[in-house]
Amino acid sequence: MPGIEKLPIEETLEDSPQTRSLLGVFEEDTVAISNYCSQLYQAMNRIYDAQNELSAATHLTSRLLKEYDKQRFPLGGDDEVMSSTLQQFAKVIDELSSCHAVLSTQLADAMMFPITQFKERELKEILTLKEVFQIASDDHDTAINRYSRLSKRRDNDKMRAEAVEDVYTSRKKQHQTMMHYFCSLNTLQYKKKMALLEPLLGYMQAQISFFKLGSENLTQQWEDFLGTIGASVQNVRREMEEEAGQMQQTIQQMEMSCDPLYAPCDPDLVHSPVCRNLTRKQGYLYIRNKTGLVSSSWERQYFFTQGGNLMQQGRGEVAGGLVTDLDNCSVMAVDSDDRRFCFQVTSFDGKKVVTLQAESRKDCEEWIATINNISRRIYLSENAEELAARVNQSALEAVTPSPSFQQRHESMRPSSKARAGRASSISSVGSEPSPALSVLSLDALVAPDTPIQFDIISPVSEESAGQNKAAAQSGRRSNPFGESGDGTSEDSEDSILHQLFIVRFLGSMEVKAAESADVISETMRQILAARAIHNIFRMTESHLLVTCDCLKLIDPQTQVTRLRFPLSSVLQFSSHQDNKRLFGFLLQSTSGRGETRAVCYIFESNNDGEKICDSIALAQQIAFHSEMDRKAEEKKKEQDKAKEKQQEELCKQRQIEKDLEEQSRLIAASSRPSNPPAADGQFLVLSQSQSEDSDTGEVGKKKGESEA
Repeated sequence: MPGIEKLPIEETLEDSPQTRSLLGVFEEDTVAISNYCSQLYQAMNRIYDAQNELSAATHLTSRLLKEYDKQRFPLGGDDEVMSSTLQQFAKVIDELSSCHAVLSTQLADAMMFPITQFKERELKEILTLKEVFQIASDDHDTAINRYSRLSKRRDNDKMRAEAVEDVYTSRKKQHQTMMHYFCSLNTLQYKKKMALLEPLLGYMQAQISFFKLGSENLTQQWEDFLGTIGASVQNVRREMEEEAGQMQQTIQQMEMSCDPLYAPCDPDLVHSPVCRNLTRKQGYLYIRNKTGLVSSSWERQYFFTQGGNLMQQGRGEVAGGLVTDLDNCSVMAVDSDDRRFCFQVTSFDGKKVVTLQAESRKDCEEWIATINNISRRIYLSENAEELAARVNQSALEAVTPSPSFQQRHESMRPSSKARAGRASSISSVGSEPSPALSVLSLDALVAPDTPIQFDIISPVSEESAGQNKAAAQSGRRSNPFGESGDGTSEDSEDSILHQLFIVRFLGSMEVKAAESADVISETMRQILAARAIHNIFRMTESHLLVTCDCLKLIDPQTQVTRLRFPLSSVLQFSSHQDNKRLFGFLLQSTSGRGETRAVCYIFESNNDGEKICDSIALAQQIAFHSEMDRKAEEKKKEQDKAKEKQQEELCKQRQIEKDLEEQSRLIAASSRPSNPPAADGQFLVLSQSQSEDSDTGEVGKKKGESEA
């Protein structure tokens, strides 16, 4: 039936002040219906009582007329005419009394029963649901206040679990009770029409039946009218049944879909990711109010954005009030001693500071992103969501002291701006992916089931274990602080570059495609998401020393080297384009079994990510030029050695030539005729073997002298 107002069941979970205001209107309407129905019931009850009295009086009259013959009057006699006349009157009055009795029965069934049932059952059910809903609402407020008062410094898992369970139970009970209460109020709008029409319809039909003998014309006229009213009542009943069925289906769907939203914890990011493109947002927040110079109190209010303003509205208020102007304001997450998920909004002139608390980390980040978008006046543009999507990375900068863990892969992939001054072999997170890489799936970069290491561990643990074992076998005493026993440093102390940075280790994991330009970006995304899923917020702080030989992580307290990364093993390094704190590098190591693996390490710095990457690039360039100079020097030494060897060979050749000339001269001198003849008349001639031995001895002697 048109013109019937309904309460929106879909907005019961949000429980906004607008919904409560509309509920108040329906409750006022219910009170008015109840008062009017009570008055109408009293009037109809008087009719019914009067009809019963009339029926009883008529029956008494008929009975008295029948008993006239039995009466003995002192001055009266037996009057047969009077008696027969009274008997006829008694018969007619008796029939009339029977008609009045039937009319009373019809009025009880058709008039009093519907309005009594509506008054005693329907209205009482509404009042009962109202009381149950009020109790459930109070229990939910108590539970959410208890959950919000959980201390951050004294975090107790048992207390937090009990508070979360209490909030879940109370919120679910409030939601279910509110939905059934809304359904009953919506149904009441239909039932009140039937409650007013059905008694009148029964009353008129009973009267028509009573006066049908003497009012045929009037009966025909009322029958047409009452037929129309009866058809309208049937249509209302049919529409009420259909609407009640739809509302029951809506309640079932809402109960199934809203079950994960009852708990105040962060929902599953896969099904409910953080939306950073919002330009409008509303919901309940806690606001800090100063009650003294040091003390403060927290008050739960309903906040919503309206244009460039942040508004707040209490549950009993009709309209909202201005909190602060969001144009050109600044927003950032802050740490609170007694509250979690807090953020602070500062006006453009810095004179007004508002501290708010969200229910979860996801809600906190969405509020920060929304206020950032409004601060930049994105809501004034035509395509507000598209423009907000391009600047939604600014919300990540505000999430301190811990980075935002609920980031999608697109938000972790910056634009294509290559960093100048770096080597061509170094990739950047901000570079555009190549066409071949666009075809490559993310699973090919980092396997989904790859284990993530959140603690600092040496990338060459197997080699270090082998070296420690060899040192133990040699009987050499090792230093428990990781320093060598002879006092010599592994790195050259005369390195040209020595730069020190403060970093915090986020995690490391083994990767597949080491040559991909997006492997560091994907590793950042997975490590930050894993830390958020497992609620890991602790980070190990270290000093990162960049030299021309290696990268070293040093304990800031003991100055002991925790990790040492050879600079030659660093394949890639890059930082996030917008979040200047995040950076990482890819390290290639070889295990003792000869297997080569690539491990990506992710760190957080104090806004020095680009400086660290530039320092590593400078160190690699210096190392590259030093290596080139070393190779050139070695090549020059090899050339000098080759020249010296060639000179020695030339000298040896000349010496051999001189020895041969001397040998030839000796042979010629020994073959002259002046030699004395032998005893048998023959000349004395040296044999060939003796001559060769003599020549060899002379050559060896001269060679030894020349070498000396």
